[in-house]
Amino acid sequence: MLFGKRILLVIGGGISAYRSLELIRLLRKRGCTVSTCLTEGGSNFVTPLSVGALAGGKVHQDLFDLTDEAEMGHIELSRAADLVVVAPCTADFMAKIASGFANDLASTLLLATDKPILLAPAMNVRMWNHPSTKRNYATLISDGARFVGPNDGEMACGDFGPGRMSEPEQIAIEIEHILKSGPLKNTHVIVTSGPTHEPIDPIRYIGNRSSGAQGTAIASALSNLGADVTFISGPASVEYPSGVETIKVETAEQMFDAVSNALPAKVAIFAAAVADWKVASEQKKKIKKVSGQEVPDLILLENKDILKFVSELKENRPELVIGFAAETENVIEQASHKRSRKGCDWIVANKVGGDNEVMGGTINKVALICETIVEEWPEMSKEKVALKLVKRIVEKLK
Repeated sequence: MLFGKRILLVIGGGISAYRSLELIRLLRKRGCTVSTCLTEGGSNFVTPLSVGALAGGKVHQDLFDLTDEAEMGHIELSRAADLVVVAPCTADFMAKIASGFANDLASTLLLATDKPILLAPAMNVRMWNHPSTKRNYATLISDGARFVGPNDGEMACGDFGPGRMSEPEQIAIEIEHILKSGPLKNTHVIVTSGPTHEPIDPIRYIGNRSSGAQGTAIASALSNLGADVTFISGPASVEYPSGVETIKVETAEQMFDAVSNALPAKVAIFAAAVADWKVASEQKKKIKKVSGQEVPDLILLENKDILKFVSELKENRPELVIGFAAETENVIEQASHKRSRKGCDWIVANKVGGDNEVMGGTINKVALICETIVEEWPEMSKEKVALKLVKRIVEKLK
Protein backbone atom coordinates (compact mmCIF):
# COMPACT_ATOMS: atom_id res chain seq x y z
CA MET A 1 0.00 0.00 0.00
CA LEU A 2 0.99 3.62 -0.56
CA PHE A 3 -1.39 5.47 1.74
CA GLY A 4 -0.70 9.20 1.81
CA LYS A 5 1.79 9.13 -1.07
CA ARG A 6 1.36 11.74 -3.81
CA ILE A 7 1.99 10.90 -7.46
CA LEU A 8 2.18 13.36 -10.34
CA LEU A 9 1.34 11.41 -13.49
CA VAL A 10 2.28 12.90 -16.86
CA ILE A 11 0.39 11.20 -19.69
CA GLY A 12 2.27 11.43 -22.97
CA GLY A 13 1.04 10.95 -26.53
CA GLY A 14 0.77 7.44 -27.93
CA ILE A 15 -1.67 4.58 -28.14
CA SER A 16 -0.50 3.36 -24.71
CA ALA A 17 -2.03 6.46 -23.12
CA TYR A 18 -5.28 4.57 -22.57
CA ARG A 19 -3.43 2.25 -20.16
CA SER A 20 -2.58 5.23 -17.97
CA LEU A 21 -6.24 5.18 -16.91
CA GLU A 22 -5.77 1.74 -15.38
CA LEU A 23 -2.58 2.96 -13.71
CA ILE A 24 -4.52 5.79 -12.06
CA ARG A 25 -7.05 3.28 -10.75
CA LEU A 26 -4.34 0.99 -9.35
CA LEU A 27 -2.53 3.85 -7.64
CA ARG A 28 -5.67 5.19 -6.01
CA LYS A 29 -6.56 1.68 -4.87
CA ARG A 30 -3.19 1.58 -3.14
CA GLY A 31 -4.04 4.79 -1.27
CA CYS A 32 -2.21 7.33 -3.45
CA THR A 33 -3.31 10.83 -4.33
CA VAL A 34 -2.82 11.20 -8.09
CA SER A 35 -2.38 14.59 -9.78
CA THR A 36 -2.35 14.49 -13.56
CA CYS A 37 -0.83 16.38 -16.45
CA LEU A 38 -2.12 15.53 -19.91
CA THR A 39 0.10 16.48 -22.83
CA GLU A 40 -1.31 17.74 -26.12
CA GLY A 41 -0.38 14.42 -27.71
CA GLY A 42 -1.92 12.47 -24.86
CA SER A 43 -5.24 14.29 -25.28
CA ASN A 44 -5.53 12.72 -28.74
CA PHE A 45 -5.88 9.29 -27.08
CA VAL A 46 -7.60 9.94 -23.73
CA THR A 47 -9.88 12.77 -22.70
CA PRO A 48 -9.42 15.15 -19.77
CA LEU A 49 -12.87 14.05 -18.59
CA SER A 50 -11.88 10.38 -18.26
CA VAL A 51 -8.52 11.21 -16.63
CA GLY A 52 -10.10 13.65 -14.18
CA ALA A 53 -12.92 11.28 -13.28
CA LEU A 54 -10.50 8.50 -12.35
CA ALA A 55 -7.96 10.76 -10.62
CA GLY A 56 -10.65 12.67 -8.74
CA GLY A 57 -9.23 16.10 -9.49
CA LYS A 58 -8.31 18.70 -12.06
CA VAL A 59 -6.36 17.65 -15.13
CA HIS A 60 -3.49 20.09 -15.80
CA GLN A 61 -2.73 20.83 -19.44
CA ASP A 62 -1.77 24.48 -20.04
CA LEU A 63 1.52 25.99 -18.90
CA PHE A 64 -0.04 29.44 -18.96
CA ASP A 65 -3.17 28.70 -16.98
CA LEU A 66 -3.58 32.08 -15.25
CA THR A 67 -5.42 30.63 -12.23
CA ASP A 68 -2.62 28.21 -11.50
CA GLU A 69 0.23 30.52 -12.45
CA ALA A 70 -0.96 33.20 -9.99
CA GLU A 71 0.36 30.76 -7.40
CA MET A 72 3.32 29.49 -9.47
CA GLY A 73 1.31 26.38 -10.30
CA HIS A 74 3.90 24.45 -12.28
CA ILE A 75 6.51 24.81 -9.54
CA GLU A 76 4.08 23.81 -6.79
CA LEU A 77 2.65 20.93 -8.84
CA SER A 78 6.09 19.49 -9.58
CA ARG A 79 7.29 19.64 -5.99
CA ALA A 80 4.16 18.70 -4.07
CA ALA A 81 4.41 15.13 -5.34
CA ASP A 82 6.53 12.37 -3.83
CA LEU A 83 7.24 10.98 -7.30
CA VAL A 84 6.76 12.17 -10.90
CA VAL A 85 5.75 9.42 -13.33
CA VAL A 86 5.61 9.73 -17.12
CA ALA A 87 3.48 6.99 -18.69
CA PRO A 88 3.60 6.66 -21.58
CA CYS A 89 6.92 8.38 -22.22
CA THR A 90 7.38 8.81 -25.97
CA ALA A 91 10.67 9.08 -27.87
CA ASP A 92 9.92 12.77 -28.45
CA PHE A 93 9.36 13.44 -24.76
CA MET A 94 12.53 11.54 -23.80
CA ALA A 95 14.50 13.73 -26.24
CA LYS A 96 12.87 16.88 -24.91
CA ILE A 97 13.64 16.28 -21.22
CA ALA A 98 17.11 14.84 -21.94
CA SER A 99 17.91 18.16 -23.63
CA GLY A 100 16.38 20.28 -20.86
CA PHE A 101 13.54 21.77 -22.89
CA ALA A 102 10.66 23.43 -21.07
CA ASN A 103 8.27 24.58 -23.79
CA ASP A 104 5.07 23.05 -22.44
CA LEU A 105 3.64 22.19 -19.03
CA ALA A 106 4.82 18.56 -18.98
CA SER A 107 8.46 19.31 -19.82
CA THR A 108 8.46 22.29 -17.44
CA LEU A 109 7.25 20.06 -14.61
CA LEU A 110 10.08 17.61 -15.24
CA LEU A 111 12.67 20.41 -15.29
CA ALA A 112 11.29 22.13 -12.19
CA THR A 113 10.83 19.12 -9.95
CA ASP A 114 13.15 18.19 -7.11
CA LYS A 115 11.53 14.76 -6.69
CA PRO A 116 12.38 11.34 -8.18
CA ILE A 117 11.29 10.72 -11.76
CA LEU A 118 10.06 7.41 -13.20
CA LEU A 119 9.69 7.03 -16.97
CA ALA A 120 7.69 4.28 -18.69
CA PRO A 121 8.78 4.37 -22.37
CA ALA A 122 6.37 3.47 -25.16
CA MET A 123 7.39 3.67 -28.82
CA ASN A 124 8.08 1.69 -31.97
CA VAL A 125 10.89 -0.87 -31.61
CA ARG A 126 13.02 0.91 -34.23
CA MET A 127 12.64 4.19 -32.37
CA TRP A 128 13.66 2.54 -29.09
CA ASN A 129 16.72 0.98 -30.71
CA HIS A 130 17.73 4.18 -32.53
CA PRO A 131 21.12 5.62 -31.43
CA SER A 132 19.51 8.97 -30.58
CA THR A 133 17.08 7.33 -28.18
CA LYS A 134 19.90 5.29 -26.64
CA ARG A 135 21.87 8.50 -26.06
CA ASN A 136 18.85 10.17 -24.48
CA TYR A 137 18.27 7.11 -22.30
CA ALA A 138 21.89 7.20 -21.08
CA THR A 139 21.63 10.94 -20.39
CA LEU A 140 18.44 10.55 -18.38
CA ILE A 141 19.90 7.67 -16.38
CA SER A 142 22.97 9.76 -15.56
CA ASP A 143 20.65 12.62 -14.53
CA GLY A 144 18.99 10.31 -12.00
CA ALA A 145 15.80 9.33 -13.81
CA ARG A 146 14.53 5.78 -13.37
CA PHE A 147 12.92 3.59 -16.00
CA VAL A 148 10.38 0.78 -15.96
CA GLY A 149 10.33 -1.13 -19.23
CA PRO A 150 9.81 -1.03 -22.09
CA ASN A 151 8.61 -4.60 -22.55
CA ASP A 152 8.89 -6.84 -25.58
CA GLY A 153 5.69 -7.33 -27.53
CA GLU A 154 3.68 -6.62 -30.63
CA MET A 155 3.29 -2.95 -31.52
CA ALA A 156 0.14 -1.26 -32.76
CA CYS A 157 1.93 -0.94 -36.12
CA GLY A 158 2.58 -4.68 -36.27
CA ASP A 159 6.31 -4.66 -35.40
CA PHE A 160 7.53 -6.88 -32.55
CA GLY A 161 10.26 -6.18 -30.00
CA PRO A 162 11.10 -3.83 -27.13
CA GLY A 163 8.96 -0.71 -27.02
CA ARG A 164 5.66 -1.68 -25.38
CA MET A 165 4.82 0.29 -22.28
CA SER A 166 5.04 -1.80 -19.12
CA GLU A 167 1.79 -3.15 -17.74
CA PRO A 168 0.08 -0.76 -15.31
CA GLU A 169 0.49 -3.30 -12.48
CA GLN A 170 4.22 -3.52 -13.21
CA ILE A 171 4.51 0.28 -13.11
CA ALA A 172 2.56 0.42 -9.84
CA ILE A 173 4.88 -2.16 -8.27
CA GLU A 174 7.93 -0.16 -9.39
CA ILE A 175 6.39 2.97 -7.85
CA GLU A 176 5.95 1.08 -4.59
CA HIS A 177 9.57 -0.05 -4.75
CA ILE A 178 10.79 3.53 -5.19
CA LEU A 179 8.59 5.04 -2.48
CA LYS A 180 8.88 2.29 0.10
CA SER A 181 11.53 3.98 2.16
CA GLY A 182 11.29 3.95 5.90
CA PRO A 183 12.72 2.51 9.09
CA LEU A 184 12.04 -1.07 7.92
CA LYS A 185 13.67 -0.76 4.52
CA ASN A 186 15.53 -3.97 3.56
CA THR A 187 13.91 -5.78 6.49
CA HIS A 188 12.33 -9.11 5.57
CA VAL A 189 9.15 -9.85 7.52
CA ILE A 190 6.97 -12.96 7.31
CA VAL A 191 3.27 -12.47 8.10
CA THR A 192 0.76 -15.33 8.24
CA SER A 193 -2.93 -14.54 8.01
CA GLY A 194 -6.41 -15.94 7.57
CA PRO A 195 -7.73 -19.37 8.54
CA THR A 196 -6.62 -22.78 7.37
CA HIS A 197 -9.05 -25.30 5.94
CA GLU A 198 -8.34 -28.93 6.76
CA PRO A 199 -10.35 -31.09 4.33
CA ILE A 200 -12.63 -33.88 5.52
CA ASP A 201 -13.82 -34.70 2.01
CA PRO A 202 -14.07 -32.64 -1.22
CA ILE A 203 -17.00 -30.69 0.27
CA ARG A 204 -16.34 -30.34 4.01
CA TYR A 205 -13.45 -29.07 6.09
CA ILE A 206 -12.33 -28.16 9.61
CA GLY A 207 -11.44 -24.50 9.98
CA ASN A 208 -11.34 -21.45 12.19
CA ARG A 209 -13.36 -18.23 11.97
CA SER A 210 -10.94 -15.67 10.57
CA SER A 211 -11.39 -13.06 7.85
CA GLY A 212 -7.68 -12.31 7.53
CA ALA A 213 -8.34 -8.58 8.07
CA GLN A 214 -5.87 -8.13 10.92
CA GLY A 215 -3.06 -9.91 9.13
CA THR A 216 -3.69 -7.92 5.96
CA ALA A 217 -3.60 -4.64 7.91
CA ILE A 218 -0.30 -5.64 9.53
CA ALA A 219 1.28 -6.58 6.19
CA SER A 220 0.19 -3.25 4.67
CA ALA A 221 1.53 -1.23 7.62
CA LEU A 222 4.88 -3.03 7.41
CA SER A 223 5.11 -2.48 3.66
CA ASN A 224 4.38 1.22 4.06
CA LEU A 225 7.45 1.51 6.30
CA GLY A 226 9.67 -0.13 3.71
CA ALA A 227 9.62 -3.77 4.84
CA ASP A 228 9.94 -6.61 2.35
CA VAL A 229 6.88 -8.61 3.35
CA THR A 230 6.18 -12.25 2.59
CA PHE A 231 2.46 -12.61 3.20
CA ILE A 232 1.27 -16.20 3.64
CA SER A 233 -2.50 -16.49 3.81
CA GLY A 234 -5.12 -19.15 4.10
CA PRO A 235 -8.55 -18.72 2.44
CA ALA A 236 -9.31 -15.19 3.68
CA SER A 237 -12.52 -13.27 3.03
CA VAL A 238 -10.77 -9.89 2.61
CA GLU A 239 -8.58 -8.69 -0.25
CA TYR A 240 -4.90 -9.49 -0.03
CA PRO A 241 -2.56 -6.55 0.60
CA SER A 242 -1.04 -4.85 -2.43
CA GLY A 243 2.67 -4.46 -2.99
CA VAL A 244 3.78 -7.52 -1.03
CA GLU A 245 4.73 -11.05 -1.99
CA THR A 246 1.59 -13.11 -1.39
CA ILE A 247 1.59 -16.90 -1.04
CA LYS A 248 -1.86 -18.49 -0.95
CA VAL A 249 -2.29 -21.73 0.98
CA GLU A 250 -5.19 -23.77 2.27
CA THR A 251 -3.97 -26.20 4.93
CA ALA A 252 -1.73 -25.90 7.97
CA GLU A 253 0.76 -28.22 6.30
CA GLN A 254 0.97 -25.92 3.29
CA MET A 255 1.36 -22.89 5.56
CA PHE A 256 4.15 -24.64 7.48
CA ASP A 257 6.01 -25.38 4.25
CA ALA A 258 5.54 -21.82 2.97
CA VAL A 259 6.89 -20.33 6.21
CA SER A 260 9.88 -22.70 6.18
CA ASN A 261 10.68 -21.77 2.59
CA ALA A 262 10.35 -18.02 3.33
CA LEU A 263 13.01 -18.08 6.05
CA PRO A 264 15.30 -16.40 6.95
CA ALA A 265 13.51 -13.26 8.10
CA LYS A 266 14.20 -10.50 10.59
CA VAL A 267 10.66 -10.63 11.99
CA ALA A 268 7.91 -13.28 11.84
CA ILE A 269 4.32 -12.44 12.76
CA PHE A 270 1.86 -15.31 13.06
CA ALA A 271 -1.59 -13.76 12.85
CA ALA A 272 -3.17 -16.74 11.07
CA ALA A 273 -5.89 -18.74 12.83
CA VAL A 274 -4.37 -22.14 12.09
CA ALA A 275 -6.58 -25.17 12.72
CA ASP A 276 -5.06 -27.24 15.51
CA TRP A 277 -6.26 -30.54 14.06
CA LYS A 278 -6.76 -32.28 10.75
CA VAL A 279 -8.53 -35.52 9.89
CA ALA A 280 -6.30 -38.57 9.78
CA SER A 281 -7.70 -39.73 6.46
CA GLU A 282 -9.20 -37.28 3.99
CA GLN A 283 -11.94 -38.91 1.92
CA LYS A 284 -11.61 -38.47 -1.82
CA LYS A 285 -15.37 -38.69 -2.34
CA LYS A 286 -18.16 -36.92 -0.49
CA ILE A 287 -19.20 -38.74 2.68
CA LYS A 288 -22.87 -39.47 2.13
CA LYS A 289 -25.41 -38.83 4.85
CA VAL A 290 -27.73 -41.83 4.90
CA SER A 291 -30.75 -41.90 7.18
CA GLY A 292 -30.45 -44.51 9.90
CA GLN A 293 -26.70 -44.97 9.58
CA GLU A 294 -24.31 -44.04 12.33
CA VAL A 295 -22.51 -40.73 12.22
CA PRO A 296 -19.02 -41.34 10.77
CA ASP A 297 -16.10 -41.19 13.16
CA LEU A 298 -13.48 -38.55 12.43
CA ILE A 299 -10.05 -39.45 13.72
CA LEU A 300 -8.09 -36.25 14.27
CA LEU A 301 -4.35 -35.66 14.18
CA GLU A 302 -2.53 -32.63 15.54
CA ASN A 303 -1.22 -30.18 12.97
CA LYS A 304 2.35 -28.94 13.06
CA ASP A 305 2.81 -26.02 15.44
CA ILE A 306 4.24 -23.33 13.16
CA LEU A 307 4.74 -20.71 15.88
CA LYS A 308 6.55 -23.12 18.19
CA PHE A 309 8.68 -24.49 15.36
CA VAL A 310 9.95 -21.05 14.32
CA SER A 311 10.40 -19.87 17.92
CA GLU A 312 12.65 -22.86 18.73
CA LEU A 313 14.84 -22.70 15.63
CA LYS A 314 18.56 -22.88 16.33
CA GLU A 315 19.44 -21.43 12.94
CA ASN A 316 17.54 -18.81 10.97
CA ARG A 317 15.37 -17.89 13.96
CA PRO A 318 13.94 -14.42 13.37
CA GLU A 319 15.13 -11.73 15.74
CA LEU A 320 11.52 -11.08 16.74
CA VAL A 321 8.79 -13.76 16.71
CA ILE A 322 5.24 -12.60 17.40
CA GLY A 323 2.26 -14.88 17.92
CA PHE A 324 -1.46 -14.22 18.25
CA ALA A 325 -3.81 -15.69 20.84
CA ALA A 326 -7.59 -15.67 20.54
CA GLU A 327 -9.05 -16.56 23.93
CA THR A 328 -12.58 -16.82 25.28
CA GLU A 329 -11.69 -16.29 28.96
CA ASN A 330 -8.79 -15.26 31.21
CA VAL A 331 -7.23 -13.65 28.17
CA ILE A 332 -4.02 -12.26 29.70
CA GLU A 333 -3.32 -15.38 31.75
CA GLN A 334 -3.97 -17.82 28.91
CA ALA A 335 -2.00 -15.79 26.39
CA SER A 336 0.95 -15.41 28.79
CA HIS A 337 1.07 -19.19 29.21
CA LYS A 338 0.97 -19.57 25.43
CA ARG A 339 3.92 -17.20 25.00
CA SER A 340 5.95 -19.30 27.45
CA ARG A 341 4.94 -22.63 25.89
CA LYS A 342 5.64 -21.57 22.34
CA GLY A 343 8.87 -19.73 23.09
CA CYS A 344 7.94 -16.65 21.07
CA ASP A 345 8.98 -13.12 22.02
CA TRP A 346 5.58 -11.40 21.97
CA ILE A 347 1.94 -12.45 21.97
CA VAL A 348 -0.91 -10.28 20.75
CA ALA A 349 -3.98 -11.45 22.65
CA ASN A 350 -7.66 -10.70 22.19
CA LYS A 351 -10.97 -12.00 23.47
CA VAL A 352 -13.34 -13.73 21.08
CA GLY A 353 -16.74 -15.34 21.41
CA GLY A 354 -19.99 -14.17 22.93
CA ASP A 355 -21.01 -10.74 21.67
CA ASN A 356 -17.45 -10.01 20.54
CA GLU A 357 -17.24 -9.66 16.75
CA VAL A 358 -13.45 -9.57 16.41
CA MET A 359 -13.31 -12.46 13.95
CA GLY A 360 -14.78 -11.09 10.75
CA GLY A 361 -15.21 -7.58 12.12
CA THR A 362 -13.30 -4.34 11.64
CA ILE A 363 -12.59 -3.54 15.31
CA ASN A 364 -10.14 -5.21 17.68
CA LYS A 365 -9.14 -4.85 21.31
CA VAL A 366 -5.84 -6.48 22.09
CA ALA A 367 -3.13 -6.79 24.70
CA LEU A 368 0.54 -6.95 23.79
CA ILE A 369 2.33 -9.43 26.05
CA CYS A 370 6.11 -9.33 26.20
CA GLU A 371 8.55 -11.00 28.57
CA THR A 372 8.38 -8.27 31.21
CA ILE A 373 5.34 -6.12 30.39
CA VAL A 374 1.69 -6.36 29.40
CA GLU A 375 0.15 -3.47 27.43
CA GLU A 376 -3.63 -3.44 27.20
CA TRP A 377 -4.64 -1.33 24.21
CA PRO A 378 -8.02 0.36 23.88
CA GLU A 379 -10.53 -0.79 21.29
CA MET A 380 -9.62 0.51 17.84
CA SER A 381 -9.80 -0.40 14.17
CA LYS A 382 -7.67 -3.27 12.97
CA GLU A 383 -5.69 -0.81 10.83
CA LYS A 384 -4.81 1.21 13.94
CA VAL A 385 -3.89 -1.96 15.83
CA ALA A 386 -1.55 -2.81 12.95
CA LEU A 387 0.04 0.65 12.98
CA LYS A 388 0.61 0.51 16.74
CA LEU A 389 2.09 -2.98 16.56
CA VAL A 390 4.43 -2.02 13.72
CA LYS A 391 5.53 1.06 15.67
CA ARG A 392 6.50 -1.24 18.56
CA ILE A 393 8.41 -3.45 16.14
CA VAL A 394 10.38 -0.49 14.81
CA GLU A 395 11.26 0.56 18.36
CA LYS A 396 12.35 -3.00 19.22
CA LEU A 397 14.64 -3.31 16.19
CA LYS A 398 16.45 -0.01 16.75
